Amino acid sequence: MKLVTHLTERRKAAGLTQSQLADRVGVSRKTINTVENHVFVPSTVLALKLARELHCSVHDLFELPEQA
Repeated sequence: MKLVTHLTERRKAAGLTQSQLADRVGVSRKTINTVENHVFVPSTVLALKLARELHCSVHDLFELPEQA
């Protein structure tokens, strides 16, 4: 099951590059890229840091797909 992510939209709305967001939450740019491209599911701690930095809730960034 893939996680639905709104990270790219939220990051761009905040006017941040992947590198800038990565620096602010203490990870590499590649980590942000892999989360945005559904390759890597972030840890709870990283998800909380991303939400805090983007001034939203974790649920605003990530959600489970609708059940078919």
